[in-house]
Order: sequence, then C-alpha cells, then structure tokens
Amino acid sequence: MAEIAARLLDWYDRHGRKHLPWQGRGAYHVWISEVMLQQTQVTTVLPYYERFVARFPHVTALADAPQDDVLATWSGLGYYARARNLHAAARIVRDDHDGEFPRDFAAVQALPGIGRSTAGAILAQVHGARHPILDGNAKRVLARHEAIAGWPGRTAVAAALWEAASRHTPAVRVADYTQAIMDLGATVCTRSRPGCVVCPLVSDCRARQEGNVAAYPGRRPALNKPRKATTMLMALAAGSVYLERRPPAGIWGGLWSLPEIGEREPDDWATERLGARVRTSQRWPVMRHGFTHFDLDISPVLLQLDGVPPAATEAGAAVWYRLDDEPPGGLAAPVQRLLDNLRETANGTNG
Repeated sequence: MAEIAARLLDWYDRHGRKHLPWQGRGAYHVWISEVMLQQTQVTTVLPYYERFVARFPHVTALADAPQDDVLATWSGLGYYARARNLHAAARIVRDDHDGEFPRDFAAVQALPGIGRSTAGAILAQVHGARHPILDGNAKRVLARHEAIAGWPGRTAVAAALWEAASRHTPAVRVADYTQAIMDLGATVCTRSRPGCVVCPLVSDCRARQEGNVAAYPGRRPALNKPRKATTMLMALAAGSVYLERRPPAGIWGGLWSLPEIGEREPDDWATERLGARVRTSQRWPVMRHGFTHFDLDISPVLLQLDGVPPAATEAGAAVWYRLDDEPPGGLAAPVQRLLDNLRETANGTNG
C-alpha cells in the first residue's frame, strides 16, 4: 500500500489547486494568505487577499502603514486580531530582520499571530522545508484516516494529530504535499458530505472502515453561550456621525465604533459628551451579533442633533465621519451594517 504522501502527491498532480494568487510569489505573499486562511475559506479570502497586497505590496509598505489603513483594508474579513498581528509582525520583520521574512522556524513562530502550523506552512511552501502542518483541513484528513477520536482542542488529541502529521510529511516535494493535504480537506474530505469515493486515501481510511466518517474529528463540547447587551448611539449632525476608536486590545481592538453608553440616557450622554442638543431620538430594532464565546444584543439609538457637528472630544480617538466619505479605519461588522442602514435612511430622507 502506497504511503499517504505518495497518494496525496499523485492526487495533487491531477486535481490540486496550482493557480492560487499567492503560490510562487515568495514568503510575504504566502504569509499574508496563510494568516487570512486561519478560520476562513479560500473563496472568501481571495478578494481580500488581492485588495490587501495591492494596497501593501511588500512587508515594508505594510510595516510603514498606519494601523487604521491596515484595519480598513482588512474590513469585512473578521477576526481583526489577525490584522493587528500582521501589522505588528511586519514591523518586527522590518526592524529586526532587515525587511527579509525569516527562514528560521523559531524566528517565524515568534512573530505575532503565527503558530506552529502557520510557520510550518509558510516555510514548507516557500522553501520546501520539512515542517508538518495542522490547519483545519489537515486535521480533518488525518483524524479520519487514522480514526483519531476527540476534539482537536484537547491536548492529547492535538498531540496525536501532530504525531500523524509529522509521520506522514515527506522529505521531498514538501510544498506540494502541504498544499495537497489542505486541498484534499477543502475539496474532498469536507466536513459534511465528503467525497470518499474519489478520495486517494479511502482504501485504508479507518473512519470509512468504521462507517462513521462524520464522527471525526470530534466536535467542540457544546457551550451555553451567555448573552450580553449594549446600547450603541448613532449621533448624527449635518450628515456626519460620531465615531470613537476602541481600545487597542479586546473586542474590536483598534477599530472605529459607534459609542456604547451603558445604562445612561442617550440625551444625557449627548449633552455631557458632545455638548449638543438632541432634536429627535429614535430606537431601532435590536441587532444580535455572535462571537465565539457569547452573543451580543445591540440596541441602536439614532440621535438627530441640532446644528453642525461639535468638536470631537479627543484628537485621534474620536471623529465626525461623513457618511459619503471613506471610513477613518476599520469598522466592526455590526457597526458597518448600522452605518449602511443609516446611510440608506439619510438618503431616503434627502430624496
């Protein structure tokens, strides 16, 4: 029976993806793609990748850019810590590695936002270095082929998967093998309705032999997600809405957001924070936004203020954003939706 690597490489030669825009373009482009592909599918990543590397064509351009520009270019892709880590890592590469992405595994893994699998994937694809990978697709392929039971987030299960990944990674054609196992998981050994009949590993896939492919890999234990609530204000004056920059760490770190007011009355907040008089106040329907560990119910309140926008409270930390302009930086998805709805409402009123 042929080894996994030989069968995967034969399958890759015939069916693998060989024309992805970052393939063959060097460490910077592979690095950007690998970070974007964390928790995100290729089809979703493609337009964001093209836009990102057009705006930041090399590591120095990314390192020199203001964080607002980086987050704005990332907007819509989610998991914004990835963008903040990319930006921080680019500055380390610029300052500590003379602008050259490191080739040493430990140095790569030390960069913000790069773990063992991402470091291995970059070095394997760019330099052909023999490093195993264990992204979501590879986990699924190996868990099923070897019937490794349990949720991969558990230490023992992860260790078993890493052992299998290391054992099957070949000494030659490592870049192709790395792409092959990711491609197989993405296109054949899929989470639901896997194409077992066309899989090159079906002959000795233990999960298939058990007749229980869907059981692998094990699912994360169910969580009773708590629900939190907040009130967001859309303070509108002369076609501009008031935005605040969120703290650098935590939820939506570094993004621009509508202010949250806790238990305070919207009119009181506008008077105290903005020194503005509220002409009209309107509560919009509650919007629910799901995070990994909790759900957030957002109660939007639209305040129409009298007169021109007053001065922002702090330079660099708050801004009056004209709805027809480009945003000042990255926006969290629910904030973007509220601003889009606000823009439509304003245009309807003006029309």
